[in-house]
Amino acid sequence: MDTDVPALRSLAQTYFDAAYEMDAEKFASIFHPSSSVTKVGEDGDVAVTPIAAWLASVRNMSPKQHGFERDDQILSIDVERELALLKVKLQIPPRTFTDLLSCLKVNGTWRIVQKVMTSKV
Repeated sequence: MDTDVPALRSLAQTYFDAAYEMDAEKFASIFHPSSSVTKVGEDGDVAVTPIAAWLASVRNMSPKQHGFERDDQILSIDVERELALLKVKLQIPPRTFTDLLSCLKVNGTWRIVQKVMTSKV
């Protein structure tokens, strides 16, 4: 337990770095292969995207390439045994995203198993 919060902070930093660079391989290193991304779609209904499809879609949106400044925040970390929930906020201009990252400790390593997100302009 004493090492869980630092490990989750490190996972969050990798997440922020991957988002800034839109580095699909870096994202893949912290997401479990069976994970998915969930949000309210443009039609107002729940949209669930398997992680492989989501990773393919993020490759061409790098804020770093455009010289945008970073604004990454860990809003909360809640740990219960092998389960953790990270609430994070980050910018990919023109949007600000708030993500809930459900994590499980799998074979001793924290992995994101579900990302639920919302954004605003």
